[in-house]
Amino acid sequence: MRRASRKRSTLASRAIAASAALILGGGGLVAVNVYASAGEGQSGPDGGQTGQIENTGRQMSTIDCPEVANDLTEVPDSVRQEVDQELAALDSQITDAYKQFADSWKQIAQDPNYAENAILQPLKDKRLASTDRIATAIEREGERPQGLESLSACTLRADDNGGAGEDGQVDGGQDGDGQGDGGQDDGNQGDGDQNDGQDGGQDGDQGDGQGNGQDDGQGDGQNNGNGGQAGNGPAADDFVDIQSVQPNVQQPRNQRGASRGTFTTDCGRNENGKFNPDNVIVAPGVSNGAHHMHDYVGNQANDAFASDDDLARGDTTCRNQGDRSTYYWPVLRLQNGQNENDANADGGGKDSNVGEIQTPSEVSLKFVGSPVSKVTAMPRFLRIITGDAKAFTNGDANANASWSCTGFEDRQLKDKYPICPEGSQVVRTFNFQSCWDGQNTDSANHRTHVAFADENGSCPNGFRAIPQLVQRIVYDVPPGPGFAVDSFPEQLHKAGTDHGDFINVFNSRLMQKVVSCVNDGRQCT
Repeated sequence: MRRASRKRSTLASRAIAASAALILGGGGLVAVNVYASAGEGQSGPDGGQTGQIENTGRQMSTIDCPEVANDLTEVPDSVRQEVDQELAALDSQITDAYKQFADSWKQIAQDPNYAENAILQPLKDKRLASTDRIATAIEREGERPQGLESLSACTLRADDNGGAGEDGQVDGGQDGDGQGDGGQDDGNQGDGDQNDGQDGGQDGDQGDGQGNGQDDGQGDGQNNGNGGQAGNGPAADDFVDIQSVQPNVQQPRNQRGASRGTFTTDCGRNENGKFNPDNVIVAPGVSNGAHHMHDYVGNQANDAFASDDDLARGDTTCRNQGDRSTYYWPVLRLQNGQNENDANADGGGKDSNVGEIQTPSEVSLKFVGSPVSKVTAMPRFLRIITGDAKAFTNGDANANASWSCTGFEDRQLKDKYPICPEGSQVVRTFNFQSCWDGQNTDSANHRTHVAFADENGSCPNGFRAIPQLVQRIVYDVPPGPGFAVDSFPEQLHKAGTDHGDFINVFNSRLMQKVVSCVNDGRQCT
């Protein structure tokens, strides 16, 4: 993607300041004195000092909805695509509600019931309709699932890591003169653009054409970890100095019968810039099913509408043409006041994903063995998702991606981005599931047909070991907290939402080579 002209993001870019904000919990509505923020570090309604409000409550920074897909363990094949499309509609409903929430700070400040009446209740009604259609579709071919309607209600959720400091001063105060430390709307400095000076993080009347109003008060357009370029993350507390982390990597010991070999496939670094916000695994037939942009290497036919036949015929960036697999993950962007040409597109700026997309400096795709047994071949078109794109609201049960720095990879972070020392690069690692149920290439929730080995390396009963994909992606980014992965808007660009997707399209001859290399203890490419 080429860099586009910089524009002020209006999506999720304003704070919600309310002396009687609502915390919606299981017991109903509770009125508290709270500064509620849809994105840390935003200006108040007059562009003045909003950072002095006492922090006596929680910050309502996102919308939290139960994950319906996790409860769907049995979906007949004949209706699976229909169900997946309804699940994608549920995601779009949350995204739309989050946009409304982020843009409605004035109404919520004036009327504490606005969030419930205008956002949460309509969202619940839409979700009820979607879950009913899911249940009806499944009932046509089998037993109607019970209890889906109980998953329709959503709540407002605080970002427990970000926002106000311990002294109660909320990031982004003194916004009119650019002295706050919150996330900027644009953050451009002194480039001679009158609009930048007027829009670059200030809502007051001090536009001087010099970009002096950026929220971070640094004059360099950097994110500084305080709200992100789109205003909805990441926050300062989403980063940690990797040198302060203790070594924490433990590997199971190889036992007799272990498969010690490796097979490495070279599919490039997405130098040709294949991006889209689709996800053919979880949202087939749905454009922008991911609501964030993906990097792709390997198969070049991958979009929301790709069939197995399309993938089998697709071109590949892999050096070995027998590997037409597709490997994809959320892009990583610099939060530096620059935009890509997706600033006004689905998956990009329309979904609060802005900033310069970074091409990895290195991508390693390696298949490794089991510490306790030989491996068996993967079935063609096996689909595996590792990590959880909604881990911020779902919890970390399926969060699996990890973050580190070159030279420090014995220290892995699951829910934080690393701050790497000078000369060290940021590393994302995805360890995919290494156990297969022996029957299915996919499952209703896209998870239960594969599994992780236990801490000793053994597969669960009924599962067999397959070559494990270990994906390592390295980025040469400036030191400090000025980057983030793309995410669903309501997930606030949290590091724990990182995830990877893989569809096996090895031909049978090459897959047999992979298995032989791994089982025989050889290092192959």
